[in-house]
Amino acid sequence: MNALTIAIVEDDEGHARLIEKNLRRGGFANPTERYPNGRVFWDYLTTVASQPSQYLVLLDLNMPELDGYEVLKRMKSDPRFHRIPVIILTTTDDSREIERCYEAGCNVYITKPVEYERFSEAVRELGLLLNVMAVPENRPDTGQ
Repeated sequence: MNALTIAIVEDDEGHARLIEKNLRRGGFANPTERYPNGRVFWDYLTTVASQPSQYLVLLDLNMPELDGYEVLKRMKSDPRFHRIPVIILTTTDDSREIERCYEAGCNVYITKPVEYERFSEAVRELGLLLNVMAVPENRPDTGQ
């Protein structure tokens, strides 16, 4: 777990800070990177990161420019990135959206509680989970 980096793809600055703060409260001390929308994150993945080996993505759905669903679809259809675990962390609790994200390949779907305290506690508990979670190394498919 030492090499695992969390990519927080979230357009709401307050939510992003709250997520990072409560991951730390949950004991998760690994690096985090924040991306303000799906376009910035996708551009990073496809140009700078090229082969991120130990990433886990916390992805909001409702963002400008490139929404989280489109980022998820692109990641899971691209052999370079499809093994990177994606946790949807969004306010959307519509069962059709949940189904759509799982169909597209998300690993976990978490609905952000609206109340501050419940949201903080949910993210803190996520931090506890991330401390014990094993993540596969991201290797592109070779076709073999």
